[in-house]
Amino acid sequence: MLYSRPRRLHHRSRAEQAGLHLRLSGTSTIGCAHYGSVRPRRTVGRRARREEFMRSERDGINPAAKPSGIGCVECQAVGGWWLHLRRCAECGHIGCCDSSPSQHASKHNAETGHPIIASFEPGEDWFYDYRTKEFFTAPKLRAPRAHPLDQPTPGPAGAAPSNWQTLLHK
Repeated sequence: MLYSRPRRLHHRSRAEQAGLHLRLSGTSTIGCAHYGSVRPRRTVGRRARREEFMRSERDGINPAAKPSGIGCVECQAVGGWWLHLRRCAECGHIGCCDSSPSQHASKHNAETGHPIIASFEPGEDWFYDYRTKEFFTAPKLRAPRAHPLDQPTPGPAGAAPSNWQTLLHK
């Protein structure tokens, strides 16, 4: 069967002739760049749709990952302190920033290969990709998205020495 478009004739595919549900994709793999290629639509279950929705356009972001706590996991384990907190966008690990003495967020990236961090500070809504060294915005992660407002900077309360500003990395 033939149908016409301006200045072109297009043959209907066997799938169209058979009456299958079809969708147009954005790019053509078989010739018609103007209209795109025709591919059968896949039916997916509720769970698969939810998982597809939760995927990010960038590798290394899992919006469903829970934060590992409200402070740097490693600093809390050894009685240390931090200036600002960062959250691994893939697994939820909370680590201290590169200005902090221990730099646990960057160490987590080096050990695990998880490439993206998000700020875990109230009022900050940015992500950073270690691979490209670029800041960007991305989908919201699972709550909480920041440490509690009553947690001081540097934190945790009472852990930072009186000369903490001289101990920061520049």
